[in-house]
Amino acid sequence: MGEQGHGRVLSFLVRHTWLAMRAAIGAELEEFGLTVPQFATLMIIRESPGMSVAQLARSVGSTRQAANEMLAALERDGLITRSPHPTDRRTHQVHLTGPGGTRYENALPAVLRREAELVAGVTPEEREAAFTWMSSVSTACQAPPEN
Repeated sequence: MGEQGHGRVLSFLVRHTWLAMRAAIGAELEEFGLTVPQFATLMIIRESPGMSVAQLARSVGSTRQAANEMLAALERDGLITRSPHPTDRRTHQVHLTGPGGTRYENALPAVLRREAELVAGVTPEEREAAFTWMSSVSTACQAPPEN
């Protein structure tokens, strides 16, 4: 695809890159019985235990219904628990279980190794620039459009 693909429309290149990285990381996660969205969910719950299903859905970029379906599978596998929020009876909090934390910790080195392989030809300066750029664009996407 490269720079000439899709008339140099950056959003298509970002999407193409994400899909390729997702497939590469997904292949690594198969050994651990996880999908990329499940791994991301475990990572987010580990970083923010007790978050609500709605917060989690926003964090992983999915609908609440899709997040609930994924959480049901993770809960069935004993990797997470959902418990009622102490002050809001309509909300449930999500937590990792011991096995969920272990599964995440076991999979993380494989994910980091594969990511390192994928960016081996990129200089540290280029990686830092990419992180900065992606963070800036992500923030800009959350701001209301200017008229």
